[in-house]
Amino acid sequence: MSAESILIVGSMAFDDLQFPRPTPDPAKPTKLGTSFRDVIGGSATYAAMTAAALAPVRAIAVVGDDFPESVLEQMRARGVDTDGVQRAEGKTFRWSGRYHPDLVGRDTLDTQLNVFADFRPDLPQSYRQTPLVLLGNIHPALQIQVLDAMDSPRFVMADTMNFWIEGERDTLDRLLGRLDALVINDEEARLLSGEHNIAAAAKQLLKSGLDHLVIKRGEHGALYFGKEGIFACPALPLADVADPTGAGDCFAGGLMGYLATQAHIDDGAMRRGIVHGTAAASFCVQAVGTGGVRQLDEPSLSSRVAEVYALCRIEPEALAERCAS
Repeated sequence: MSAESILIVGSMAFDDLQFPRPTPDPAKPTKLGTSFRDVIGGSATYAAMTAAALAPVRAIAVVGDDFPESVLEQMRARGVDTDGVQRAEGKTFRWSGRYHPDLVGRDTLDTQLNVFADFRPDLPQSYRQTPLVLLGNIHPALQIQVLDAMDSPRFVMADTMNFWIEGERDTLDRLLGRLDALVINDEEARLLSGEHNIAAAAKQLLKSGLDHLVIKRGEHGALYFGKEGIFACPALPLADVADPTGAGDCFAGGLMGYLATQAHIDDGAMRRGIVHGTAAASFCVQAVGTGGVRQLDEPSLSSRVAEVYALCRIEPEALAERCAS
C-alpha cells in the first residue's frame, strides 16, 4: 500500500549544546569541548524530518518570529505539510544542555518556554482525518485536545516525560486510555508504573488499555511489549557519535513512518517498525542537530535497517549444531 499521512504534534526549538572533549591527561577533569548555539531542534522537528523519509507528514507546533523560514522550507521540500505550524510574536522555545563525557548523561542548563508556554494546537480542517497520529512530548491536556479534534485516527502513539508523570498524572491516565501505543524510556516506565522491574512495569502499563508499549533504552536499544510477547532490538554500535539530542524523537518518527506503510498494525508491524526507528536514530546521533536526518531517504534508511537486522541474525544450521553440542 502507499504510505498514509502522519500527524505529528510537538515542539520546534532552538538548542544550545555543549559537548565535552577528553583531555590528554586522564588524571585531569574533562574540559569543555565544542559548543553550538541556535541548533534547530524540538520533538516535532526531529520526528517530522525523519518520518518524511517514508510517508507524508503534517506538523503541528509553534515557533516565534525569530525562527528561520528556511527551516520550514526545508521541511516542506521533504514532504512535510507545515500549515499547522503557528508563528507567534516572541521568541522560540529554547533549551540549553551540557553532555557528559560518555555522551549519554546530560545536564539541563536553561529552559526558556517562550511562545511554547502559550501553545494551543490548532488543527487545520484538512488535518482532522489524518490516519496516524504521533503526539510528541507536550502537556497531556494538549495531547487530549488534539485527539478531541481528530476524526477517528486508526493509530495513535504518544510520548511523555517524568515532568508530566509526576505533575499531571490524572490527565495522563485519561490520555493512556485513548492510545494504541506509548513510547517512553525505562526510567519513565518505572515511574509511571510504580514498578522497578522493567518487565513488571510493562505488564502494569499494558493494563491501562495500551496494545503496544515501546521502551527506549538509548545505546542499549529498545524493548517492545505487545499481545504476542516481547521483542528486543539492539542499538546499532557506532564509532562516530556526535550528538544524541533528538534520537528518541527520530526513533519515534522512523517507527511511525514505517507503520504508515502498513495496512495492518499488529505486533509484527511494530517489531519491524522498531527496527526502522532504531536505524533512523542511528543517523540522528551522527551529526549535530537535525543534520543526520535532514536529507534521510528511504534507500539510505533501508540499508541501515539491514545492518540492524544483521546484528541479530543467527543461521538456523549453526544454532542447531550449537544446541546439540
